[in-house]
Amino acid sequence: MRVYHGSSLHIDEIDLSKGRWGRDFGRGFYVTNIRSQAEVWAARKGQETGTSGVVTEYDFMEYAYEDDRLKVLRFDSYNEDWFDFIILNRSAPRNQVHDYDIVEGPVADDQISTRIFLYQSGILTKQEFLDELRFKKPTHQMCFCSVLSLQMLAPVDTKFDAEIMLISDSLIVQLIKKEQWSDMKAVNFFYSSYLYSLLINPSTEYYKKTIDDLYELLLREL
Repeated sequence: MRVYHGSSLHIDEIDLSKGRWGRDFGRGFYVTNIRSQAEVWAARKGQETGTSGVVTEYDFMEYAYEDDRLKVLRFDSYNEDWFDFIILNRSAPRNQVHDYDIVEGPVADDQISTRIFLYQSGILTKQEFLDELRFKKPTHQMCFCSVLSLQMLAPVDTKFDAEIMLISDSLIVQLIKKEQWSDMKAVNFFYSSYLYSLLINPSTEYYKKTIDDLYELLLREL
């Protein structure tokens, strides 16, 4: 999955110690799978530092969800559990109140932050807060909280990205021709495969394998 980080400068190396306390999911490195959202983050950071802001791209290795070494927490919507977790983190401005490696879910943007303040001031009840979010436009963020979790992020190299696209196209064509699959079935299977997550990680060097070898590995997932 392609994810984006908006900042005042291009990120060459992620430093978790630079993360701020008291954020939605605690201290960590934040990304989103919505590029326009990252562009807003970048513009805001740019205004703070007198720059135009930069969006840095990464590929997130989705097998992280199944990796037993990682503790992952995911919220699929603005719900009560998400709300309680946001409040927990924002109420501890100098401490990490959880031990998750990766946390994923909606963003508490400026408008929501204002409503959170009203809730904490006793002006708004939790149910009133949640009712207001029912028709809120979906947002997305992921917080990488540990050094181990950062291994699931691979910086995007434009040249490497183009090479992966060519390999991907070749493997999808083989699925269509040899397995007699529809275009949609072949595309969905390939991009959700474990092989693809390995292929887009430069450190595995799977991109150096032949198409035949890669196809053989792909078939093992059938």
